[in-house]
Amino acid sequence: MTAMKKIYTILLSALVCSCSLIEDDSLFLSPEDCCRTIEQCNSAVASAYTQLNTVYSYQFEIAVEGCTDLYHCLSSTQDAQMDVSPANARFGNTMWEYGYAGVRNANYAIWGMERSGLDTLALKPLIAEAKIMRAFWYYLLTSFFGDVPFYRNYVQSIPELEEVRRLPRMSAIATRDSLIRELQGCIGDLPQQRRCDVQMSESDKTLQRAGAAMGYILIAKMAMWNGSKSEGEASQVWWNTAIEALKKVEGMYDPDGTGLNGYPLSDIPYSVKNTPESIFEVPHTYSTSGLKVYSSLAAVMMPYDKDTDEQTGVVTYGGIAVPQLGDDCTVWQPLRPNTFMHNGLFTKSDKKDKRKDMTIVWSWEGNDFSRSWSGPKFWCYDMYGTYDYNNYTIFRYADAVLMLAECYNEVDQPDEAIKYLNQVKSRAGISLYGTFKSKDRFREELQNERGRELAGEFQRKFDLVRWGNWYQRVLEFNDYNNLKNNIRPCHEYYPIPDTEVALSDGKLDNAAYEQGL
Repeated sequence: MTAMKKIYTILLSALVCSCSLIEDDSLFLSPEDCCRTIEQCNSAVASAYTQLNTVYSYQFEIAVEGCTDLYHCLSSTQDAQMDVSPANARFGNTMWEYGYAGVRNANYAIWGMERSGLDTLALKPLIAEAKIMRAFWYYLLTSFFGDVPFYRNYVQSIPELEEVRRLPRMSAIATRDSLIRELQGCIGDLPQQRRCDVQMSESDKTLQRAGAAMGYILIAKMAMWNGSKSEGEASQVWWNTAIEALKKVEGMYDPDGTGLNGYPLSDIPYSVKNTPESIFEVPHTYSTSGLKVYSSLAAVMMPYDKDTDEQTGVVTYGGIAVPQLGDDCTVWQPLRPNTFMHNGLFTKSDKKDKRKDMTIVWSWEGNDFSRSWSGPKFWCYDMYGTYDYNNYTIFRYADAVLMLAECYNEVDQPDEAIKYLNQVKSRAGISLYGTFKSKDRFREELQNERGRELAGEFQRKFDLVRWGNWYQRVLEFNDYNNLKNNIRPCHEYYPIPDTEVALSDGKLDNAAYEQGL
């Protein structure tokens, strides 16, 4: 068994989550087993990425985009209706299990490399990369669950595992603070390059390695969370921390100061992989005869339903022939744009916004659908079954630009805020933001622009929760009554699964859910 396979097998069978634990001390490895060479260290770091293809799926899309002001999903899937509870956490079970598997794998890689005795200079970039991935998993966990247990040590034995299980929730602000300081201390060990310019692994050209830009945007994301949840001077410190990190990203992605127009909108669809604008992607591949690394997001982002004319054999999607999708794909009950999305942020008659026909379709090749659907930004052409081999965009440069606009507004620099917001508007071909009237008015426009630019990119619920308006906006703008009838304010975060709460000996809780809030 290779070192990589050994790590993967062991770490997935000894997760922090209880249900997959095999209580056998022989499962725990020492650095002598898997961190004896640089190649083995690379494999150890790669193990922190293996959970991405499970987490980033159609279920995640439903959870963080389909239960918002932008999209809904007319599905019996409990997450689509926010029918979740500590006893049935639904996708929360997956996020908890695989999120902490990513944390554990990163902890192991860092612990092993720091004790390997190998050349320090050679290991610094790998250790920094592993710390970025650890921060990424905690970023997802805190965004999804709020306060969560936090640990950095590699668990080497069953007693240590039991100790970790009994960790209480740690303040999300404190968790993010600790991770930010750690990343600030190590990102300089990585090449200061755009992701597309970083050399991929020779052994795995599809692996999207986290570089410096990923580290900086994570600092900014976490600092903005903290800024949004803090007050006064403390809040300002966090917003400025985010600006400092984002200016580093700008230095890599816009060194000439030409703005966002240098990155074509045609690169945004998920079918276009590894573009210059990309900061981080989840890769997928598919071949009928070879190795498959695929997910099924496109199956819930295409026109519905699929039908075949018995006489002509013509395959239609939503009643319209879309030859680009092929005849062999499967579509599921899809995410549908809410009225706010298709008759507010975008409109059928809008001729200006270049993103409209990419994000939403009302017609295809001159034939009108009966309603609007998610557009080709998310489609996977010539799919087979639900085998979606697009890459999924997690972070890209336009996101960083909009983050800068938001941050500058919060620190009372309106001219800078408008400058960055207008970079996004200019590329989209829509009217620029004019006179600054107030921070609140700018916030509203910024929030709408993030909806237009980043729709469907696994961020909307996180944004709304951070802004403190998720519950209100779902009630006001979501078109799915089953969802609106179910949601409560506590649903802004998923509950920690009851199985994990029981194993913690009462250290974990779901107080908001228990109070029925």
